Order: sequence, then structure tokens, then C-alpha cells
Amino acid sequence: MAEASGGVAGTSAAMTAREALERLRGAQKAAKGVSLYSRLVNRPVGRYLAAGSYALGLTPNQVTLVSAVFSFTGVALLAFAAPAWWAGGLLWLALAVGFAFDSADGQLARLRGGGSPAGEWLDHVVDCAKITALHTAVLVAFYRHPEHFGIGGSDGWLLLPLGFLFATVVTFFGGLLTEKLKPGPAPGSAPPAPSTLRAVALLPVDHGVFCLVFLLLGGGPLFLWGYGLLGAAAALYLPLFLVKWFRELDRPVAAAA
Repeated sequence: MAEASGGVAGTSAAMTAREALERLRGAQKAAKGVSLYSRLVNRPVGRYLAAGSYALGLTPNQVTLVSAVFSFTGVALLAFAAPAWWAGGLLWLALAVGFAFDSADGQLARLRGGGSPAGEWLDHVVDCAKITALHTAVLVAFYRHPEHFGIGGSDGWLLLPLGFLFATVVTFFGGLLTEKLKPGPAPGSAPPAPSTLRAVALLPVDHGVFCLVFLLLGGGPLFLWGYGLLGAAAALYLPLFLVKWFRELDRPVAAAA
């Protein structure tokens, strides 16, 4: 009897998850300004996680905390474990799953009828803490294992994660502030069509692509140069983003004048 009961419960949960998944397919955010990785990988995976979380009765805030657990597990592994191929694989997996749950919390909130200011606050605080902690952990790894990464006694390489962190945090904050300050679309207007070219161009500054570089952790100098190239991309994109966002916010003021 216990086995039969468990089977019925499992079937019910599966049906609920499938129904939630169907509803989520028709309630996705606009794809404009989203990289190809987020559009084709992270959002679809997050959709399945959101449907499963809905079936389990989790709240969006709980899903945000699950995302934080995975992400900070990866951060701890980077900071305290010896850099090796196996550590890089586990680190990438923890960060990638955390990023997928980061997408799932918002999708789950929409599925449940909308999020709350407190939930949005928690999501952004966790994102900012994750970004800060991850680049700080890279700095710690460089400091603890300079020979592995091929930087020897050159302390100048320690500036790399600091510069990468600066570019990433300013980009994160600038994009978030622009989203809050920019006027919303007119009621009933169709969402803008996504650009495949733009989605490809955004790949170097996508968090999911950034997570992939940790697969090179065991390669020492390979990781250093891969991380450095993504850091250079973040620094190059930053002024482009800032100019674009400023113009978007300045346009309504100029029109009103």
C-alpha cells in the first residue's frame, strides 16, 4: 500500500510540473538584450527548475536561496580547494546550476502571479554578493597558488580580478538602474524583436559563459588567459553599455524639453 500511495503522489506532482511548464512557455520575458546562452540554455533550464519548484511548493525566495547555496558552494571551492581539473568541473557545475536557479526564481514568481519588492531585493542582493565573492575568490586563488597559474612572484596579476570585478559590478548596477528608471513600453505594444547578432555579441559578458572558464582551472595558465580575455571583454563593453544606457535615459528628457 505504501508503494502504491507513493506512486500516485509522484504522478500527481509530475502532472503539476508539466502543467506549470506549459504555462511558463507562454510567459517568458522579452529576449531583447539577452545573450544567446541565456536565451537558449539558461532560461530553458530555469523554466524546468521553476516548474519543478512550483510542483514542490517552493516560493521564489526559497528558489533564490537555493541559487545562492549552489553559487557560494562554488565560490568556497574556488577559494579553499587546490586548483585542479576535478575542482574546476565541480566549480562550473555549481555556478551553472546556481545561475539556472537564478533564472528560475523570476519565472516562478511570474507563474505565481508576480513577485514582490522584497523578493526582487533579495534576488539582486544575492546576485551582487555572488559577483563580488566570485572575483574575490579568483584573487585568493591567484594569491595562494601563483605557481600553478604561472604568475610566479608578480603581484601585478592580482589586479586582474579587481579590474574584472569593477567592470562587472558597474555594469550590473548600471543595467539594473537603467531598467528601473527607463519608461516602460506603451500598454498593448508588442515586445521588441530580439536580434540574433546582438545575442551573439553579448556572449563574452554573459555570466553563463563566464562560468565556463572555470573548466580550465586545472590548466593553470589556460585559466589565467581565459579569465583575462573575459575580463578584457568586460572592460571594453563597459563604456559602450554606459553610453547606450545614458542615451536611453536622456532621450525622454530631451524630447520633453
